[in-house]
Amino acid sequence: MKKQPSVFGGACIIAGVCVGAGMLALPSAGAGAWTIWSTAILVLTMIVMTLSGWLLLESYQHYDHRASFNTVTRDVLGSVANIINNLAVYFVGGILLYAYITSLGGIFHGMMPAVSMKIWSVLSCLAFGAFVWHSARAVDRISVVLILFMALSFVFAISGLTVNINIGTLFDQGNNQGSYLPYAMMFMPAALTSFGYHHSVTSMRAYYGEEKKASHAIFFGMLIALSIYLLWLWSIFGNLPRHQFAPVIAADGAVSVLLQTLGSVVESGMVKRTLDAFAAAAVISSFIGVGLGLFDYLADLFGFADNRSGRSQTWAVTFLPPLILSLLFPLGFLVAIGYAGAIATIWTCMIPALLAWKTRRQGRAGRFVTPGGNLLIIVTLIFGIAVAAFHFLHMFGKLPAFSG
Repeated sequence: MKKQPSVFGGACIIAGVCVGAGMLALPSAGAGAWTIWSTAILVLTMIVMTLSGWLLLESYQHYDHRASFNTVTRDVLGSVANIINNLAVYFVGGILLYAYITSLGGIFHGMMPAVSMKIWSVLSCLAFGAFVWHSARAVDRISVVLILFMALSFVFAISGLTVNINIGTLFDQGNNQGSYLPYAMMFMPAALTSFGYHHSVTSMRAYYGEEKKASHAIFFGMLIALSIYLLWLWSIFGNLPRHQFAPVIAADGAVSVLLQTLGSVVESGMVKRTLDAFAAAAVISSFIGVGLGLFDYLADLFGFADNRSGRSQTWAVTFLPPLILSLLFPLGFLVAIGYAGAIATIWTCMIPALLAWKTRRQGRAGRFVTPGGNLLIIVTLIFGIAVAAFHFLHMFGKLPAFSG
């Protein structure tokens, strides 16, 4: 008998998609909101994003297991909504792959500077993209290894921080927590981006061949990601007073500046080495996780066959454009990635809500139904609109920018 894939393996894929290089920027993104509000925003976002993924599972169950956003959105919501969604999915997925390829080039170049950053980017894309080309099972296995390695290196990286957490610093005692609310709104797009896995819902459904087990993998994967985020934030916020984030924010949350600022708390060399190991595993994990989701999405969009030739064609359209952009503009993703959170609300919140609403109105009930009824659909839709609005309000200077 064929062995059923484990929920843990699928959860590692989902966690790997979520936890990437962006996690290292969360402390500076959440410094304005600080501990209580950042924690609340991350927990709320995790819950909404988990349920919105389940809404996709509910809507997909009437279609073939390889059907993705393209097929389902076109059939249920029409061609105009489908075109908008296609552009949004590919923009965010492509931008993330672009960022990860560039980051891997920089990480490996820092470890072995004799090889140029661009060559490392090419080698990383070819080597780790091969897991995606092979199968979801290959991604599952390497994701388990990477998540375990990330966990070990993460524990070593923050061990010197957790033992020195100061409760007064962690909760910024003596200051008015209510004054942090405007910064919490500014933190929401970054939080949403940190839980963006929805392009991998098709992969999960195809992998398990059923919705219930896929929903469990999504939930536990999101729980792993949330736990990592909170432990990381609390460790940093419990050591660095809020006002000392000024140089980190001025450097756009650069990890090197964060390490320098932490130097007065722990031995920075040890933290730097272990964080390098963690960052490499996190970026590789996200690269192959995001790559798998985008791979399956584009296979459905272009109708490529699930054989060697078809998978090679899908690999090319998935990875070559981000790789070329990474080689031509190795630093340009910093501007574009700022829009990823706002654009991602289209396919992480709005489209899932609309798909579930329309299929329920059509009476297409299936075995898997997301709890919460129509109220959940309304909340998910409003949440997505609010996050996008907060991003653009911040971009036009209508929300305060924390500078330390």
